[in-house]
Amino acid sequence: MSTDSGDTPSSATDRREAVREKAQRVHVRQSRARIARRISLGVLATAAVAAVATVVVWSVTSTMGGRDLTPSTASSDGFAVSDVTGVAADQGAIDESAVEATPGSDKAATPAPTASATAAPVDIRVYVDYLSPGAREWQLANVDQLTTWVDQGAATLSYHPVSMLTAKSNGTKYSLRAAAAAACVATHDESVFFAYNTELLTRQPAMDTDGFSDVELADLAQAVGASDPEKLRSCIEDGDFIEWAKDATERAIAGIPDTDGLELTGTPMILVNGQPYMGALSDAAEFSQFVLTSASDAFYTEQTPTPTPTAPAETPTPTAPAE
Repeated sequence: MSTDSGDTPSSATDRREAVREKAQRVHVRQSRARIARRISLGVLATAAVAAVATVVVWSVTSTMGGRDLTPSTASSDGFAVSDVTGVAADQGAIDESAVEATPGSDKAATPAPTASATAAPVDIRVYVDYLSPGAREWQLANVDQLTTWVDQGAATLSYHPVSMLTAKSNGTKYSLRAAAAAACVATHDESVFFAYNTELLTRQPAMDTDGFSDVELADLAQAVGASDPEKLRSCIEDGDFIEWAKDATERAIAGIPDTDGLELTGTPMILVNGQPYMGALSDAAEFSQFVLTSASDAFYTEQTPTPTPTAPAETPTPTAPAE
């Protein structure tokens, strides 16, 4: 009599193989699920990092203002000179020999305009590129009398930094960086702006050289007595006003405000009551005469002519008739 013990050995083996295959399939599915989750988490993490980076960059740019700042003290892209203390005697005489004197001119005898109670001060605007040899020549020739005029209230003086010679410094863009540095000084310590402006021109690097680095430009600001050198250093070295200097130059080339259609074509451009000075840059006497003439024209234009009294006609004396 035979006994039926259930599954045969072969069927048991088949079941074990089926279980192993099913386990392998489950393992594969779980592995794929884990990989998918990792990929998803990686994508999410990358997106989160990118979002944070974007926020950080925006925050830093907003805080530094780096490429969108406008100098708070600028008026028509220029900076008024408010303090001339300690400039002429020291800086104007540094390179006196570098200024070529005009034959027949006597700088010591140059008359200075005096303030008038009835006429407004003469308005002097200077469009300056700190790499322009002509700008240096004019500044050194006139720094003494400019100081006197501003100190006496006979003239208002403003400088408009521009960057027309940016390509003339071996790729360092010195002209642009110097203009931006001057804007930093005018913004953060306008009391030393005239001194810094004169220092940049007195120590002007030669054309087609690297010029001063940003660190050296900041050092100069500290040397002229800036009250907050760290803030100025940050402004200069971070290039806060680089874009402003570019835009200000383009605006001046397109048209000078408050003039009869003048455009900036070269530097320096010196305007006296809106009229360009066309004389010798090194001749202080000639420039002084131009200023005096402009001041006189402004004075007489503003005055109301007073009729000159005329003497009454004389009555002829009667003569005795002939006898």
